[in-house]
Amino acid sequence: MAISRFALVFIGLGILPGLSLAAPSLQDATATFKKGNQAAALEQINGYLAGKPKDAQGRFLKGLILTELNRTTEAIETFSDLTDEFPELPEPYNNLAVLYANQGQFERAKNSLEMAIRTHPAYATAHENLGDIYAKMASMAYNKALQLDKSNASAQTKLSLVKELFGAPATQAVAKVKPATMKPATTASVTQPGTAIPTPPADKPKTPPSTTPAAAATEHEQVVQNWAAAWSKQDVDAYLSFYVNDYAPPGANHADWAELRKSRITKPSFIRVSISDVDIKMVNKKAVVSFKQRYESNMLNQTTSKTLVLQQIDGAWKIVEEIS
Repeated sequence: MAISRFALVFIGLGILPGLSLAAPSLQDATATFKKGNQAAALEQINGYLAGKPKDAQGRFLKGLILTELNRTTEAIETFSDLTDEFPELPEPYNNLAVLYANQGQFERAKNSLEMAIRTHPAYATAHENLGDIYAKMASMAYNKALQLDKSNASAQTKLSLVKELFGAPATQAVAKVKPATMKPATTASVTQPGTAIPTPPADKPKTPPSTTPAAAATEHEQVVQNWAAAWSKQDVDAYLSFYVNDYAPPGANHADWAELRKSRITKPSFIRVSISDVDIKMVNKKAVVSFKQRYESNMLNQTTSKTLVLQQIDGAWKIVEEIS
């Protein structure tokens, strides 16, 4: 299964907030790095750091050079030291995630990306990379479930969805940043090819995922909005009508699930459910609707990410899969 490429970001000269402008020797090392002569670049950056051992930009560049030289252990140590000494910078965390992911250490990669986002919530590259990590970890979990129980239809469906949604080669993501705003920059940055997480090959999807036309997207979103409205009204019959007649989550039957939902919907004195950030894709004639769900009641307040898989049955879109 091919998933989105990870970005190995490079922070250009003078872009790290609060750091001094680069010395000429750092500029020389940067130029050599850009030309692809990594052995010479490493010699130059080591010479620069001999006089400025605490310089963050120089050490960041050294981490990139070591990565290009496949000296992964040293690169990890370099970026890890940067996160310890400059915890406010998200880029070293992102690069650690790249290196960990290439080693198959997806939990460590996830933790590093979460730290990058915590230090800079607007860091889009880390958000995208974290999504890819979640997809990879989900794929591994579903594969394990199928190894234990080959008849697990739910795991097979979810694994197929992950493969469909992330199966197509993605455009390489490379972060280009400038001071404070973290907006894409066209100058003072060097882009390096993204490093893909190694994954076993998978069959090509029969139907590549695509964003639905506006009218269809509106229809699918309206179904989900109506589902949320029925939930908010605590109208159990209306809520259940949005699901296929035999719907049941893994490990349960329809009757038990419906009874449990009835209890959870009617028990609170009030419920408010709202959805936002809706994303809709078509996969094998099914609408995959992902969104953020805000649930409020007198018993619980929480915001979660959720995906509903809709299939058209007798002219109506019904929920056939619910993934939280």
